[in-house]
Amino acid sequence: MGERGPGARGGGKEGARVYKVLSGPKPWKKPGMNRAGRVIAFVETLVISSGKGAGKGFKLRPWQKGIIKKVYRTGKGGLRLVREALLTIGRKNGKTQLVAALCLCHLLGPESEDYGECYSAASDRNQASRIFRELERFITADEDMDGRTNIKRFEKTIEVLSGDGDGSTYQALSSDATKAHSLNPSFIACDEVAQWRGREMFDNLRTGMGAREQPLMITLSTKSQDQHSVMSEVVDYGRKVLSGAFEDETFCGIIYETPIPEDPIEYAAQMTDEKAWQLANPALGDFLSLANMRKEAAQAIRMPSREASFRALYLNQEVDAAGEVIPMVEWHACRGLVDLKKLRGARCYGGLDLGSTKDLTSFALYFPGCGALLTWSWVPMENIDRRSEQDRVPYRRWVDEGHLLSTEGKAVNRRSIALQIAAIDGLYDIQRIGYDRWRIEDLLSIMADEGIELPLVPIGQGYADMGPAFDSFEIVIMHRELCHDGGPVLSWAISNLAISTDPTGARKPDKSRARERIDPAVAAIMAVGLAAREKPEDDTSRPFSGKTGGLVSGRVVPLVLKRGGDRVSAA
Repeated sequence: MGERGPGARGGGKEGARVYKVLSGPKPWKKPGMNRAGRVIAFVETLVISSGKGAGKGFKLRPWQKGIIKKVYRTGKGGLRLVREALLTIGRKNGKTQLVAALCLCHLLGPESEDYGECYSAASDRNQASRIFRELERFITADEDMDGRTNIKRFEKTIEVLSGDGDGSTYQALSSDATKAHSLNPSFIACDEVAQWRGREMFDNLRTGMGAREQPLMITLSTKSQDQHSVMSEVVDYGRKVLSGAFEDETFCGIIYETPIPEDPIEYAAQMTDEKAWQLANPALGDFLSLANMRKEAAQAIRMPSREASFRALYLNQEVDAAGEVIPMVEWHACRGLVDLKKLRGARCYGGLDLGSTKDLTSFALYFPGCGALLTWSWVPMENIDRRSEQDRVPYRRWVDEGHLLSTEGKAVNRRSIALQIAAIDGLYDIQRIGYDRWRIEDLLSIMADEGIELPLVPIGQGYADMGPAFDSFEIVIMHRELCHDGGPVLSWAISNLAISTDPTGARKPDKSRARERIDPAVAAIMAVGLAAREKPEDDTSRPFSGKTGGLVSGRVVPLVLKRGGDRVSAA
């Protein structure tokens, strides 16, 4: 068994690993097989490591065999015709696992060549590592492959030490395009290209194949919502080749999609049409759960933000995955009259979005026992009229009416905000306050100077933290487990929400895509997400009058500040 790590060598002592051992000649080396047949035979000797088929042999479905037959068709002399292939399909249809198997086939299987160079490329290191992890699992389950390879996990590389593909290497590449300049690829898998920023790495990899006799580049991804992206360009070219508008036998376009109809009634009907789902998801009802798809569709029908994501990721449609994030009809259905006096001393969780000098600074408290949501937002008073004109919102009127708080100066006064949050902390039982690490140092320094201690915890603004937080926020709205007073500042921010979606379907607020300010909404999402993460015990108290969907109180909690440790009073 090959050792693992820098400077490792193959052929070490056999450990306790249980291998799949093939007896007799390799199935793909039987005489009379065509090229696609050899690839299929090789793939079906591999062992699946995860999912429903974990521990079993890789049994290709007819549609997967069809993909291989299209990509590995041959011309005169048995040479493979295709040099570039496109595979775009709904998520969770096993495209990464299939392409990893093909990569392995080019590294040390029937498609290998001595001293070949195989690569998987993606927008970030984690995504690029997905194919590496599949390759490692395939290799370490097979005695022959495991004994003649050297796997370096830290570097995400694999070296073939002997046999077919002797001297060949595999490497996972992330978004650094400069690394692709001097490469001489024999096989490239460009993963989730819809998420790539720019096209430099794609072009460098593609043009680097010129020195090989039969190179292959596979682009795999759900479709991009950006019509100017390299993924959209490849899909458009693929469609033209498939339609016969372009004649190019070196390009193979494989597009699984649910077409977008022109009729809006038909478009809406796709959300419940399981036959339409099947067009983008050939694995549906097989290793892609139909029950889960039905659940996702049912939720998407209620929440348009999920509908857009459902269409983009599951139906493989070119729609904006941001969509209408929180439907205002759902948001307004959560309005109620909050009894502030009954909230005194109640357990809650906070979210703090400091914002930049141009943004609002916002603080939110979520009370999971009753679902109450309180928010405070601050704006600098200097140039407030110009800000109102630029953002096209009535900041000054909101300040005058008590919906928005103000600080002196051109930028938000963080000292004033720290004192006010400390005063709020005296009114409620705040368990944790989640904050964005960006620009937090100034506030922490001020708090230290003022002797303020708050239960602050960092919340990353990436998909890992904000993805679950956004999901939790959406769920409490759908289930009417959130009650807000309908104030215009938070409602305005909710209407502005924009999100971005990663290849796994995780969603997070995206200020760069929002048309206007979303800071109060981000603070609220962090507060709700933190409460969900902490999993507090149930609290049956209901400190708001009537049911959600009642009258709007119309005001945030006005604050009266006094120095020297005096409390804030809430009207």
